[in-house]
Amino acid sequence: MTSRAEWEQRVAAVWNADDDATLVERMAAVAADAPHPSLGAFELGGAYDSTGREAEALVRYEAAVAGGIADVDPERAAQLVVQHASTLRNVGRVDDAIALLSSAPPHPSTGAAREVFLALALHSAGRDAEALRTAIEALVPTLPRYRRSVAAYARALTD
Repeated sequence: MTSRAEWEQRVAAVWNADDDATLVERMAAVAADAPHPSLGAFELGGAYDSTGREAEALVRYEAAVAGGIADVDPERAAQLVVQHASTLRNVGRVDDAIALLSSAPPHPSTGAAREVFLALALHSAGRDAEALRTAIEALVPTLPRYRRSVAAYARALTD
């Protein structure tokens, strides 16, 4: 049995290798030894996603959610929301992507990524004013000045 720390090192080694040709196969071997099935499903889903195999990624992402990744690893669960929604958008399930991102709470491990991917999904849905507002609002906390004005301009886009 591999310890969680050893498994995490193996995951990092797969992601750090510069070999996309065997990424899925290498990650599948590591995922099979995951300390929890939802963790393996998440990492394997990411490997499929990274190699443009979105349909296979979706199966793994859904397995990670069903397997309880939110209880096992909240940081990965937050990352899963972003990755899953991005993949949903890429396969044309834009409304599902918007719903997933809209209902997800913010998490420090993803920063403003949730909002960025929500803006992309809104744009894909033809909701450009909402997309722009979402993107601008994600930037407001990073501004050293003009936060109040920029936030007001963002709100005015959809009011």
